[in-house]
Amino acid sequence: MTAQKKGQTESSGGPQAGAAGASGNEKRKPWIKKTPVEIILEQVAKQEEKVAELRKELAKEEGELKKMQDATKLLQAK
Repeated sequence: MTAQKKGQTESSGGPQAGAAGASGNEKRKPWIKKTPVEIILEQVAKQEEKVAELRKELAKEEGELKKMQDATKLLQAK
C-alpha cells in the first residue's frame, strides 16, 4: 500500500510542478486599470447575460408547467 500511495503522490505532483514551471516562463500581461465607466459597462453586460439565461430557463419551466396542466385537464375530463 505504501508504494501505491507514493506512486499517487508522485503522479499528482508531476502536473502541478509542470504547470507552475510553464507559467513561470511566460510573461504576464501588464495590468491596465479600468475606468469606472468600463467597470459599469462590464457589469451591465454580465447582468444582461444572466437575465437572458434566466429567461431561457423560465421559458423551459413554463413549457413543463403547460404540459402538466394539459395532463391535469385530461385526467379531470375522465
